[in-house]
Amino acid sequence: MSESVTATTGTDGMRGGVPAELGVGAVGGLIGGLFGGGSGVFYVPTLERLTTLSRPRLHGTATAANTTVMAVGVATFALVGGHLDFHAGLGMLVGASCGGLFGAALLLRASDVVLRWLFVSVLLISVVKLVLDAAGVSVLHGGGVVSTDTAQAWAYVVPISVVCGVLIGAWAAAMGLGGGLLAVPVLMMLFGLDLHTAIGTSLLMFLPNSIIGWIMHARHGTAAARLSVMLNLGALPGTVIGASFALVLNSRVLSGVYACFCLFVAVRELARMRSARSL
Repeated sequence: MSESVTATTGTDGMRGGVPAELGVGAVGGLIGGLFGGGSGVFYVPTLERLTTLSRPRLHGTATAANTTVMAVGVATFALVGGHLDFHAGLGMLVGASCGGLFGAALLLRASDVVLRWLFVSVLLISVVKLVLDAAGVSVLHGGGVVSTDTAQAWAYVVPISVVCGVLIGAWAAAMGLGGGLLAVPVLMMLFGLDLHTAIGTSLLMFLPNSIIGWIMHARHGTAAARLSVMLNLGALPGTVIGASFALVLNSRVLSGVYACFCLFVAVRELARMRSARSL
């Protein structure tokens, strides 16, 4: 069986060849553009099923495949009329870049179970927040946990955005997935951003992180070079469609769609943790 898989995919390929690689890239781009991240949540299990890549190369390839998602997503938001919040976004960008470079090694020392429970907890909290938003119910100050004045104060924005960026960037680099699904709710709840702006800002935040990640994985040989390129090519049209779709949906509908996606990912993570304990 393994010989036939290798013959079909090659060492750097995917079952189904180029059409499958471009298709997977397009779906990942669609998810990333629509949700401001989350493409890794799709790429990692899909590559696991359709390739023979080792675990390090699997995560490295998924990280590399996010580069087009972030770059094209930000460009689409800027050109189609979406908003990017540089007030909190630049701090998150700097923090995420530092987290990707230096934080992953530290984060990998923590318990995988604890990290995944934290991820699931953030997702479930996000579901509650998004469902309330979809229903038109606001229980927070201007959408965030602090007042609008506080959320705009540099004394609050700079340290909080950088620290959150480091933690989320380290998580994304270490686990290979879920960075955008952490960044968007953080931008909404800690800085009071609306969902559309949070999605665009999340894409901006992870742009340098994805480029750095691809370079580092390429240098260490932990990303399949040809497959990474093919996934990025496929992601280009998918990201444009996803980001454009996010911008045309009204806030309530987008909140409902985002809540469903977060709930799906949370349930899937819980199922995977349960399956791992039973082995």
